[in-house]
Amino acid sequence: MNDKVTLEELQLPQDLKKLTIAQCTALCKEIRNILISTVSKNGGHLASNLGSVELTMALHRNFNSPEDKIVWDVGHQAYTHKILTGRLDRFSTLRQEDGISGFPKPEESEHDTFISGHSSTSVSVACGIAEAMKLQGRDNYAVAVIGDGAMTGGMFYEAMNNCGRDHKNNLIVILNDNNMSISKSVGSLSKYLTTLRTTEKYVNTKRAVERGLGKIPIVGNSVARGIKNVKDSVKSNILEQSTMFEDMGFIYLGPVNGHSLSELEEVLHVAKSYHQPVFIHVKTVKGKGYAPAEQNPGEYHGISKFDIATGNPEIAPADSYSTVFGKELVRLADKDDKICAITAAMKYGTGLQFFHFKYPNRFFDVGIAEQHAVTFAGGLASMGMIPVFAVYSTFIQRAYDQLVHDVAIGKLHVVLGVDRAGIVGEDGETHQGLLDVPMLTSIPNTVIYSPSCYSEMKMCMKRALYDEKGLAAVRYPRGSEKVDFSSFHLTTEHLYIREDGSETLIITYGRLYNEAYNAQKKLRDSGLKCDILKLTRIYPLDDDLGSEISKYKCIVFFEESMGEGSISEKVGEILAELGYSGDYSRVTAEGFVKQASVMSCLEKLGLTSEKMAEYIISRSKENGKA
Repeated sequence: MNDKVTLEELQLPQDLKKLTIAQCTALCKEIRNILISTVSKNGGHLASNLGSVELTMALHRNFNSPEDKIVWDVGHQAYTHKILTGRLDRFSTLRQEDGISGFPKPEESEHDTFISGHSSTSVSVACGIAEAMKLQGRDNYAVAVIGDGAMTGGMFYEAMNNCGRDHKNNLIVILNDNNMSISKSVGSLSKYLTTLRTTEKYVNTKRAVERGLGKIPIVGNSVARGIKNVKDSVKSNILEQSTMFEDMGFIYLGPVNGHSLSELEEVLHVAKSYHQPVFIHVKTVKGKGYAPAEQNPGEYHGISKFDIATGNPEIAPADSYSTVFGKELVRLADKDDKICAITAAMKYGTGLQFFHFKYPNRFFDVGIAEQHAVTFAGGLASMGMIPVFAVYSTFIQRAYDQLVHDVAIGKLHVVLGVDRAGIVGEDGETHQGLLDVPMLTSIPNTVIYSPSCYSEMKMCMKRALYDEKGLAAVRYPRGSEKVDFSSFHLTTEHLYIREDGSETLIITYGRLYNEAYNAQKKLRDSGLKCDILKLTRIYPLDDDLGSEISKYKCIVFFEESMGEGSISEKVGEILAELGYSGDYSRVTAEGFVKQASVMSCLEKLGLTSEKMAEYIISRSKENGKA
């Protein structure tokens, strides 16, 4: 094989084992260029992938995927893995409709072991796989790759505690330590890993001594064995540390340079030889190889399209629902020192950077630990504080038990800012915010607001903070507001937009109100009158709602939520109890929604103004009204 090779020439991943370190190093540079070019056009997770190129290369050179199973925690750092496992020709479709996913997806490739979009799950998965391999008599490896940010999640420790007890399986856990999650890693764990990093000089010296001794004829190996106790004593007494991973039953190796293929291959070779649980500590630089991403790794964790030369993102609206929420929370906190803000490693993603800057003593980043965040909020609330936990809809799913047991049962006043509610687009099934409504409505004494614009969101925030007594949620979508309706029609309850003589009613809430507003105009132009009921406090429903809407002959509820457990389902139950004999139908999401642009997803679900109008016209024709 020629000294210089390109990815296109190779049969991947198998040909990687035939290459020299120098050839692979050149390929790593090629991969970084592909990553930067593709994400600049499609958006996606850049910094985390740039930091894991050599690690991924080393994994595929030292393991035999798919027989050996590589499990990526969260999966947003698996872009290089996709390139090296037969998807180079499709990589330009990353995160696009009908393209390849931005996360591991077994239906996409046999090399994607497990679907993952949420953090802290990899060790549990890999442990299960390792046990299954042992039961099946297979001598393959299960490798979990987890970041230091994901290690702030409690599930990691549950898995480590369980997995380390079995000293007879081929489980390898790799910590990709870049001192970052999405926001900078926080807490005692971050400090602990910093302590471990200070042992690099010791580890390098140890390696050099062991290699030197191994070269001494006859006596070298025996001397090496003889000094083992001395080495352990030095490690324990001079470095004064025994890693918690060893205490959990793992062999600890590291830290090693995650951008040195030779060091990575050496440590992976050693780890494979143990045939028992091994923990490898790898140090990487998030954003490696692209200066803007290295300098601002948080900004380039998940980024929209950007200009490669400058690193500047495409011009975006000055504000979004997230930033407006964050700024309004600061304004309210200016007048009330009881208000506290909580994030789970998503300070910038949820717009809480403004709160952190102005009121750092009342701002709490708990790491990637949504369960702890909710119960921590309950503790604050029990002492008379007003905690506000801003969290993506997809991540609040992880804290259902805490919402029930540690907040709702005790009637504690906690406010949720449910960001990215509804369709989020290109991140696909694992990140669509379609389950928060069914989940939250199942919890007694919970109040949910779903505003249709920035101004209404501010009104809802104030009500959630001061008018509600228990668990209150304000949910809002990703991105900026789209408002064609008059801002005069704002409410925190519900509002009718009526046309004289209409027998048809659209019910909706949130950003879909703007779509319904435009659908009403389209229907008017086609000669069909239609009223709209816009809900803002979507749960609990008003007691008189059923009697108010039952006079309509045709009612359609358009909802950006899963249908099971939705508000539209509850309205249907109310109408059924009243003996409603008209035509009631619901347009909702059914099943998981794959990646595509937000508008494409909404169109496929029938939730754009054009699709709403078409649906109403078709229902009217079926009922003989058009």
